[in-house]
Amino acid sequence: MVIRRATGRRVLAASAVALGALLAVCVAAPLVGPASISYRRAFAGLAPDSQILFFARVPRVLLAMLAGGGLAVAGVLFQALLRDALATPYTLGVASGASLGAVIAIVTGAGAVAYLPGVWGCALAGGMLTLLVVVGVASEGRRLSSFTLLLTGITINSMCIAIILFLQNLASFGQSFAIVRWLMGGIEPVDYATIGWLALLVLPACGFIFWHSRDWNLLMVGEDWATARGVSTSRLMLAGYVAGSLLTGVITALTGPIGFVGLIVPHALRLRLGADHRILIPCSFLVGAMFLVICDTLARTMLAPGEVPVGVITAILGGPFFVWLLRSKRRSLWL
Repeated sequence: MVIRRATGRRVLAASAVALGALLAVCVAAPLVGPASISYRRAFAGLAPDSQILFFARVPRVLLAMLAGGGLAVAGVLFQALLRDALATPYTLGVASGASLGAVIAIVTGAGAVAYLPGVWGCALAGGMLTLLVVVGVASEGRRLSSFTLLLTGITINSMCIAIILFLQNLASFGQSFAIVRWLMGGIEPVDYATIGWLALLVLPACGFIFWHSRDWNLLMVGEDWATARGVSTSRLMLAGYVAGSLLTGVITALTGPIGFVGLIVPHALRLRLGADHRILIPCSFLVGAMFLVICDTLARTMLAPGEVPVGVITAILGGPFFVWLLRSKRRSLWL
């Protein structure tokens, strides 16, 4: 695999373009909705513009930014760890564990409907427990290989999905509806304290992943190649899996599983910018954040005053776009 090296100037230029696009989307997105508002009235404290902007739309935009950016970076990371182009943040079981925790909370009454703190807590606990199980099973002494990690993650993922289906079969009609709605994934307004603690977990994890960009480049070529160049692959894979699982678990606990962000964003950027993680990781965070903000804006306006789960929007937009990218890349290779 050939990795095109990224110069510092190229990294800054690509990141600046992505950051500018993200800021433009984030400024425009809060103004879009069934109720028309203006920044002038909102910042003057006039109702209802102020309440709609600061307690409904801005929290959703911030949550979508953190969730989209974190999922995109986790997708980049797991594709590097597993050297698998189809790897996503949900490949290694943590999201399924978080989903199982949320389903248990809904069925047992810890949360009567989705998005209550009880559901969040159980989902986070389920994700972290799954992380420990996967690491414990996949580890052989001090060794941790991508092959055993992948097999263990897929196995745990399948088991969690089976238990979710069993619990849904036992649930009442109202609980079953809440389970389906949660599993579709969604962005809901949350308080600023929740956004704060999410940022305190997501941003340092993304920073750690970016700090090891050179190591991910080496690992993408192969474990033996990375080891020959002084990288402790077992320790690196363990740290990477924990960081990626932390991102996936905390985001899934708040939003439910939102697919395609961690798959199409890294691939779209890889086709345009190359495979160097020093440029791929920061741009994935920015573009992933922008993508999910746009999808959430569509989700809350398409059928207003009703809403479409944002996971449905990401699948509808992401699937055809990803197929188009693959076909475009294949045509360029044939020419």
